[in-house]
Amino acid sequence: MEAVIPDPRRSSSTPAPALSPNEAWHQRSGVEVLAQLGVPAAGHTDEAAARLLASDGANELREGKRSSPLRIFAAQFKSLIVWILIAAGIISGLLGDPVDAIAILAIVVLNAVIGFRQEFHAERSIATLKKMTAPQAKVRRGGQVISVPASGIVAGDILLLESGDLVAADARLLSAASLKCVESALTGESEAVTKRTETLEQGDIPLGDRSNMIFMGTSVASGTGEAVVVGTAMRTELGRIAGLLNEADAGHDTPLQKKLNAFGRILMWAALGIVALLFGLGLLRGNNLPELFLTAISLAVAAMPEGLPAVVTVSLALGVRRMARRRVLIRRLAAVETLGSTSVICTDKTGTLTVGQMTVRRFYVAGQHYEVTGDGYGPEGEILFEKRKAEGGHLAPLRELTMGLLACNNAHLAEQDGKWKVIGDPTEGALLAAAIKSGGNPERMALDFPKQHEIPFDSDRKLSTVIRRMPDGELRAFTNGAPGELLARCTQIHTGTEIRALTKEDRDRILAETSLMARQALRVLGSAWGGPTGGQAAAFTSAVVERDMVFVGLTGMYDPPRSEAREAISKCRAAGVRVVMITGDHPNTAAAIAAELGIAKDAAAVTGAELEKMTEEELRDRVAGTAVYARVTAGHKLRIIRALKARGEVVAMTGDGVNDAPAIKGADIGIAMGQAGTEVAKQAADMIITDDNFATIVTAVEEGRGIYDNIRKTLQYLLAGNTAELLLMTLCVVAGLPMPLLPIHLLWINLVTDGLPALCLATDPIDSGVMTRRPRHRAERIANRGFLNAMLLTGLLTAGTAFGVYIHMLKHGTPETARTWAFTVLVFAELLRAFGARSEWTPVWRIPLLTNINLVLVVAASFGLQIGSLHNETFGRFLKTVSIPWSDNFTLLALGAIPLLVLELVKVIRKSARKTAVNDANL
Repeated sequence: MEAVIPDPRRSSSTPAPALSPNEAWHQRSGVEVLAQLGVPAAGHTDEAAARLLASDGANELREGKRSSPLRIFAAQFKSLIVWILIAAGIISGLLGDPVDAIAILAIVVLNAVIGFRQEFHAERSIATLKKMTAPQAKVRRGGQVISVPASGIVAGDILLLESGDLVAADARLLSAASLKCVESALTGESEAVTKRTETLEQGDIPLGDRSNMIFMGTSVASGTGEAVVVGTAMRTELGRIAGLLNEADAGHDTPLQKKLNAFGRILMWAALGIVALLFGLGLLRGNNLPELFLTAISLAVAAMPEGLPAVVTVSLALGVRRMARRRVLIRRLAAVETLGSTSVICTDKTGTLTVGQMTVRRFYVAGQHYEVTGDGYGPEGEILFEKRKAEGGHLAPLRELTMGLLACNNAHLAEQDGKWKVIGDPTEGALLAAAIKSGGNPERMALDFPKQHEIPFDSDRKLSTVIRRMPDGELRAFTNGAPGELLARCTQIHTGTEIRALTKEDRDRILAETSLMARQALRVLGSAWGGPTGGQAAAFTSAVVERDMVFVGLTGMYDPPRSEAREAISKCRAAGVRVVMITGDHPNTAAAIAAELGIAKDAAAVTGAELEKMTEEELRDRVAGTAVYARVTAGHKLRIIRALKARGEVVAMTGDGVNDAPAIKGADIGIAMGQAGTEVAKQAADMIITDDNFATIVTAVEEGRGIYDNIRKTLQYLLAGNTAELLLMTLCVVAGLPMPLLPIHLLWINLVTDGLPALCLATDPIDSGVMTRRPRHRAERIANRGFLNAMLLTGLLTAGTAFGVYIHMLKHGTPETARTWAFTVLVFAELLRAFGARSEWTPVWRIPLLTNINLVLVVAASFGLQIGSLHNETFGRFLKTVSIPWSDNFTLLALGAIPLLVLELVKVIRKSARKTAVNDANL
């Protein structure tokens, strides 16, 4: 509902209207906001708050439509191939073949159960967002400060904030004392944001720059403040993200699902064509109509690869297990393959490409440069001087700076579950970690130099000061802040060996170092100290203390890139996968990190403000050449994802914050970080990287490509077998011969002889060269020309061999013997061909046999079962085969090897021709 501006004279007994999240509250003063909402300084009365709660509803995020277990199970039957198999099973039952019908329908149900199990816990993103809201909040109502459930907060309530609070609603600040808020989950910025009450003039301003606003779901890092609530529930920025999650629609089909559905349609029309062709031929020949109908339908059923859905599902499920061992958790089964076709990876910066923790990287003290190693807040790392560990005399100049970093610091570091975390302001946490690496001891600082007074940071001074008592009883003020403002208050400089007057050359050199660090995307902090004398420390003001100070040095810090991210991005580039950075951070910082990681060289970031001015068509054109986006909101990220998808890209989105969740859900595959990631991002994702390592994504892409290759060669293996069966049956029908295969033979071949080796092919080791290929295009079909040519050639060879054997045995024996020989040759040919199907180009004798031991065992067992059916009376009755001499098994094996030998010879010829073509092209 849009905001209605009320009469400023209205008393607090009259409820304020529901508010819009699009109101430019940051452009209005606190007094104006209170007047618009009709709220007195004492806050709402309890009666007014109750009426507003009744009219606007509870301050809770609204959940989207959840998928019930029954609905998730029903979704497993969306595939056209599944429905074709269901129809085939029903028809088999109607034709009097209950064994065929039960087997086919059992496979369909098993396939659905496996898929359901993987997806049962999805669709919980909005529920997790609700957990981010504060359970309790302190408000002023009727002049009294009370604690109320966050769900009871209403527009116009006055919030009281202090360090550690979780913000319960969007609000406009009325007062702020050293107030800093952590907004990284909402905006992507690593460091705490300093808040102030001044009105902002600019209307179109990014979320991260609205310094006089606080937002639901963020937390207070330090300081205190008061703010008037201007947005609750779905009318907050967090609520807007919840709405985007509902719109993002993660229910899209994956590329593999689309390809299998397209293939299913081809298969359906092919089966109908076979029925029509044979039915027409039978009519022309005057065959019995009921018998002709049953024969045609039986052939159509034989055309269906009954094992295909199970093979695909099991292949993906086994891929899930392998990926879990490689620190990737899959939440949606089909996401495994989608990774293999990914052409663009869009990634958040903070916590994904970077460590997600502010880290000091550089010191400038007494005219000397020092490097600081180690990432995050942990004590691991050291100080380097000229690329070597700083020792002895080189450490001496750092002592003064280290003392300043420890003295003017209220943060604490704690190790939790093996990871170091900061309690307090993240920037002060980074300074504390660097001071410890330099040899500082915060416990000794507190004991030997007790704090006497503090002058908090504010946005006007841009300085923070702590006064401590020195061991000799004197007071000393330690100040950290913006270098320019600090230098203006300094008259002396510490050179490492002495204190002397600060010259103009000194100032110019320090400012030049500050500019150099800033260009390298470092946040620069200056340190100085002064010596107030006389009086009580509590009486000192900034005007008294922060003057005639001694400048000590500069500290440069930033959120550093992950050490493994550069190599991972390089691998993506080699694999033809483009990496795009999308962040809520500052454009300069984003561009610098992108250049350091190799995502883009000297490329300016496109900002959210620029995106707002683009039409959808302009954005689709722009995304093709843009690698860095900065100062963007959750809505902007989702627009970028949709624009890339509209260009035919298969898009993966990685992130860890709440602001990433809509884009994660709207991408072809959403990827969340398991350790630093918020629960919202994890529940929106299709897969979770458990070690937060961007390089693991590249491993997952490799796995996905390997799975697709395995599914494709398995599909070709199955369909070539079906083609052979159809050709053999069709030739015999056209020639007026008895049926060479009975329904039990077709089922045995499709489910046992073909199905079991196919499952083993689906688990074949990944080809070592899979990451040197370009990603598949979204529109590329599984059954392309090369696929169909290989399938037809294999089918012709196998059917031709079996047909020749069948004709020969019909002339020299009974139809039952001929059928047994044709059936056995077909089975042997299929089993032997499984070894050749492992590679499209490599001959079977160059593929190590034991690299797929399961295939060897399955083929050996299948040979045993087939031979057993020829020599065991009970088994023979089940498969409707007749007994043959043991010596004939060798003849059948030799005949069954013919298709494999011809196909392998074709591979050798094709590979030689391709090598010749490449050599000719290089001349």
